[in-house]
Parts: sequence; C-alpha cells; structure tokens
Amino acid sequence: MEPQKSAIHQELDSIMGTTTRIPHLLSAEGFPEWKYRIEKYIKMKYFKVWRNIHRGTIRITTTLKNGVIIDKPVKDYTDDDFEKVEEQEKDLATLTMAISPDIAQGFTEYESAKTLWEALIEVYEGNDDMKKSRQDMIRQKFNLFNHVLGESLEFQLQRFITLTTEMSTTGISLPRSEINKKLLNSLPKSCDMNVSVIKKTKDLNRLTLAEMMAIIKACNLDDKQREINHVNSYLTTNLSISSNNVFSPFTVP
Repeated sequence: MEPQKSAIHQELDSIMGTTTRIPHLLSAEGFPEWKYRIEKYIKMKYFKVWRNIHRGTIRITTTLKNGVIIDKPVKDYTDDDFEKVEEQEKDLATLTMAISPDIAQGFTEYESAKTLWEALIEVYEGNDDMKKSRQDMIRQKFNLFNHVLGESLEFQLQRFITLTTEMSTTGISLPRSEINKKLLNSLPKSCDMNVSVIKKTKDLNRLTLAEMMAIIKACNLDDKQREINHVNSYLTTNLSISSNNVFSPFTVP
C-alpha cells in the first residue's frame, strides 16, 4: 500500500505544485486554480519571468543610416542580445512546462510567454459572458452546499475550503458573515447546539473562515471528549456496583 500512497502524493504534487515543483495544468476545469498557483509559483521562483510575461517580447533591433529601425540580423547579435533571447526562451519554456503535453499541443504556435499566457486565458476563461456563466454556476454550488450523509466533519470542511477557493479564483467575493452563516447552516444536525452557541457568542462579520473552522473543530473535539467522559463514567459506575455485589468470604451470611 505504501508505494501506491507515494504515487498518489507525487501526482498531487505535480498538479498542485510545491516550492520545488511547478504546478501543472491538466484540464480546463482546473484552470482557475492553476492560474492562481502558477502566478504565485513564478513570482516566488522566477519573478523576472513573471515580469517578462506581462512585458512581452523585446525586439532586437538596429537602426539604419536613414533612421529606419529594423530587426537586427542574428549574425550581428552581441552577447547582450543573445542573453535577451535566451531569457525570453526561458520565459516561454517555464510556462510551457507548466501545462500538460495534451494541452500544449494546441498552443505550439505561440512564440513568447506573453502571447501563450494571453491565449490560455482567452481559451479557458473566455469572454465576459463565459466568465459570468462560470460565476453563476459556482454561486449555485455555494447556495446548494450542504452536509452529505455519512461524511466526516473534516471532509465537509475541506469541501467548503475547495469551494470558497474556487469562488475566489473566479472573482466572486462575499461578506464574511454570509460565508460563515452558510458553513454553520450546512453542518450536520448533531452540531445544532454548537451552531446555536457560535451564532450567539461570535461576531460572524469579523471571523475569517479559518477562525470559524477552528472554532467548529474545537467544539467537535469537546463533544468527543464529553462522549469519552460519559462512557468512562458509565464503566466506572458499573465496576463500582459490581465490586460491591461480590460476595466476601469474611461476610457473615
């Protein structure tokens, strides 16, 4: 089982990225998350590349005697000119290596990191109507979010984090109070008492989602501890009763 677990972790690292591994775009559905992660990764690792992505290609030019500016022939390049070309090739390679081979095949015509980046955004984010449709779809997912029978609290919280991250990457911004209320109202019925206490004692307008989840987890741990105490109390009581009912050889009948 261990090799399989390791393989799964490696696949997740390839998709999500690490401090040493660039995140990969594998599908259209994953583009919003990838776009967010690739920007953070490149800024952390190669900030100059990120700057060049937005600046675009630098022409290597020369000026003729009549004042006309033309592209300089490669044979006339200086060492500085070659360094500029190599830098731009590095920019393009960095971005190209971050997309899967299947996706990259559709973007081989682009010769600079800037044009490739813009093409990816145009294809996977689309026009304003497409962006609006995607936002509407994610809003609907938010409105319908609820506890799934049988799932753990930890798994439900992780689903909610994934959903709110998706909202953020697509430009949806909601008040903290609305996000916190949605999460509280989606918790299983077993959490009703905790939900009621949290709503009465906490300022939902000020709490971040991370703070809210920490409170929910703390309440859940308290509930589990009370259950353990209850079981221990029950066992201790029964043991005490059993001990008192044991016949003693020194007891006079």
